[in-house]
This record gives sequence, C-alpha cells and structure tokens, in this order.
Amino acid sequence: MTNMQDREKAFEAKFALDEELRFKAEARRNKLLGLWAAELLGMSDPVAYAAEIIAADFAEAGHEDVVRKIRADFDAAGISQTDDQIRLKMLELLSEAITQIQNS
Repeated sequence: MTNMQDREKAFEAKFALDEELRFKAEARRNKLLGLWAAELLGMSDPVAYAAEIIAADFAEAGHEDVVRKIRADFDAAGISQTDDQIRLKMLELLSEAITQIQNS
C-alpha cells in the first residue's frame, strides 16, 4: 500500500509543479506580448502596458481575454493586426517564455 501512496504523492507533486510552470510561462508570455504590443502602439511606458496585459488574462479562463484587449487597443490605434496574427505571436512568445523559464 505504501508504494501506491508514494506513487500518488509523486503524481500530485508533478502535477503541482507542471501547473506552476504553466502559470509562470503564461504570465511571462503575457509580459512579452504586452511589450511587443506596446512597441507597435508606440507607448511611452511599455512595462505598464505589459502589466495591463497580464492583468487582462485574469478576466476569464483561457487567453481570449488577452486577444480581445490587444485587439481593442490595436483597433483604437489603427494598427492592422488580425486576431490570428495576435494568436500566432502568443504562440511564438509562449515558446520563448518556456525557454526563458527553463534556462533560469
């Protein structure tokens, strides 16, 4: 019985670690995405805008809240980026964020 309990605890620990790493990677991706968008928007304080993007991700589950925030800001500024282009950038930056976290 101890072996089963040990395996269960190991699986729980791995799941918790994986979830923590996923959260960190998505937060890092959102920061990188905010910095990218701020550059396109010509913002004077890209770090503050990146913080807005990170906060926008807490509006609902998934990442569509972030896409909508950036889409609205791009539309207001007259920047031509499709939702698919924003999502593609999110994927690219998620890969970069994972690499950064693994190397830190």
